[in-house]
Order: sequence, then structure tokens, then C-alpha cells
Amino acid sequence: MGVVTVIFAVFVGALILFSLVSYYIPIPLWLTATFAGVPVGLDKLFGMRMRRVPPDRIIHPLIKAHKADIQLTSDQLETHYLAEGNIDKVIDALIAANRANIELNFKRACAIDLAGRNVKDAVMMSVNPKVIDVTNIVGTALDGIQLNVKVRITVRANISRLVGGATEETVKARVGQGIVAEIGSSKSYKDVLENPDKISSRVLDMGLDSGTAFEILSIDVADIDVGKNIGAELQATQAEADMRLAQAKAQERKSMAEAKEQEMKALAQEMRAKVIESEADVPKALAESLRTGKMGFMDYYNLQNLQADTTMRDSIGGSSKKGI
Repeated sequence: MGVVTVIFAVFVGALILFSLVSYYIPIPLWLTATFAGVPVGLDKLFGMRMRRVPPDRIIHPLIKAHKADIQLTSDQLETHYLAEGNIDKVIDALIAANRANIELNFKRACAIDLAGRNVKDAVMMSVNPKVIDVTNIVGTALDGIQLNVKVRITVRANISRLVGGATEETVKARVGQGIVAEIGSSKSYKDVLENPDKISSRVLDMGLDSGTAFEILSIDVADIDVGKNIGAELQATQAEADMRLAQAKAQERKSMAEAKEQEMKALAQEMRAKVIESEADVPKALAESLRTGKMGFMDYYNLQNLQADTTMRDSIGGSSKKGI
């Protein structure tokens, strides 16, 4: 039993030692790289393990690049990996760019990848342009007619501006702004309907892709719908506002007239009250004049006759007016 135990312990120890050596010095991976024509030393593989870099994540992309005739070193790939880059996408993008004769070096590809963009998709978009649909572009011509426009923008990625270039949303916004401006400068909506290509060509000539990560190849008007008559609506709104203003002024004048009439009535009542008050003082004044001798009885009778004659004349005048 003792000998068997020793042999078993030695076997387990050897197995553990072999596993450790194979982990830190991956000989199968070294053989794969050697036979693929990518010379890499065992010390390199050991160093990657010590730096906590999986050797297969470096060696396999390196072999792929070597087969595509792209000369790179393991140090370059390891540096990008340690910067938390995606080595596989970078190598795939370099291979695609090389096949399509697109100028793209490893440094720029790594910068694009670290900027958060999919460098492989960017290269594919350079080869196969992308169509962006922009809907609900609403513009109003000078005659007040509103137009709803849908356009299709054909773009391809601009590799040199992928780092720091504006995104797809900026292209949409700029094209929409350009379409609205061109419609707004048209004298009639009919001009836009008759020649939509002129609108799109003028917008294309504005250089709206400046500072973006794309190159605009074409802007095509897909559909135009006639919308509201904004001019007529504005005129109707203005007419209604003018009418309300006139009504308000008329009501103000009416209120002022009614107030003036009430004021005149109050003044007339005040004057009538004073007249009645004065008439009430007449008998007292007559009595005082008779008592003091300032007026004789004959004067009083003459005054009464004058009043009676005046009353009669007023009665005759009132009857004559009614007859008329």
C-alpha cells in the first residue's frame, strides 16, 4: 500500500505540475503559431500569462492578420487588449479594408474601436452605403401652404472622421433643416411639387456632412404631401382677433355713452330738484313782498293773470302739436 500511495502521489504531482506548465507556457498554442508562420517565443506566451492576458486572444487574431498579409506584432495586439479594445473586430476591419482597397491602418482602427464605434461595421458601410429614411419634415412655402416631406439619405462612413465625427442623428437634423429652409424660400408649394429634385440637389450642395462621420452621397425626395394652408389659417386668426378688438372697442364706447347718459340724468334730476326748491320759495317771497309793501295787490293779480295766460298758451300749444 505504501508503494502504491507514493506512486499515486507522484502521478498526481506530475499531473499538477504539467497542468501548471501548460497553463503558463501553452505549448500547443506555440506550435499552432509556429506552423502558421507566426514566430512567437515561449517567453512571450509566459509573459502574457503573467500580465493576465489570455495568449489565445492574441495569437489567433495575429495568425488571422498574418494570413491576410497584414503585418502586426503581438505587442501591438496586447497593447490594444490591455486598453480594453476588441482585437477581433479590429483585425476583421483591417482585413475588410485591405480587400476593398480602403486606406485604414492599425493605429486608426484601434482609435475608432476605443472611441466606441464598431470599426468593422464602419468599413462595411464604406463598401456598402447605408440608406437613412427621414420622415415628418414639415416646411411652409411663401404662399402659406404646408408640405410634409419624406427623404432618403444615402451615406457611407468616412473613415478619417469616425473619431470625433458627429453621428447619424446630426445628419438627419441637418438635412431636415435644409429641406425646411429650401421649402420656405419657394414662392409657391407648386414649385416644390413640380421640381422636388431641385430642392434635394440644393440641399446636397450645402455640404451638410461636414464634421460628421459620414459622407452624403445623395438626398432623394421619396414623398411629398400637401398639408394645411397655414397662410389662410393665420389670416382667419388675424381677422377673428381684429373682430374681437373692434367688439371690445364698441362695447367700451357703449359703456362710456351709457355712463354719460346716466351722468346727464343725474344732473337733470339735480337741476329739477333745485327748480322745485326754488318754486317752493316763490310763495314765501310773494307773501314777504306783500307784507313788506314791496308789491301791491294789483301787482299780485297782474302776476296771476300772466301765469294764467301762460298756462293757457301752453295748453293751446300742446293741443296744436297733438293735432298735427
